[in-house]
Amino acid sequence: MTLDQLAKGVVAHITGFQSKTGADNQDAKVVSKLREIGFAEGDEVELMHTGLLFGTPLSFRLNRTIIALRKREASLITISTVEQAASR
Repeated sequence: MTLDQLAKGVVAHITGFQSKTGADNQDAKVVSKLREIGFAEGDEVELMHTGLLFGTPLSFRLNRTIIALRKREASLITISTVEQAASR
C-alpha cells in the first residue's frame, strides 16, 4: 500500500520507498527530497486533510509535524497500517 491510498484518520508506518518510472531519475530525486524533509522507514504517519480540487495536496502528520505532499509524491512512499501489521 502507498501513502496516497491511506484513508483519513488511519495511522500507518512507513515501510519504504519506490520508484515508478524505471529509467527516469526523477523519482529517485523526489525520494531523496522526501528523506531530507524527514520521511524514514518506521516513522508513524497519518492523513489529516485532502485538498478540495482533485484531492490534492494531501496533508500528513509525520511524527509531530504536518507536511503537505502531492499525490504523486505520496505514491512513492510504501506503508503498512496498524491493522495490516497486526494481521501478519
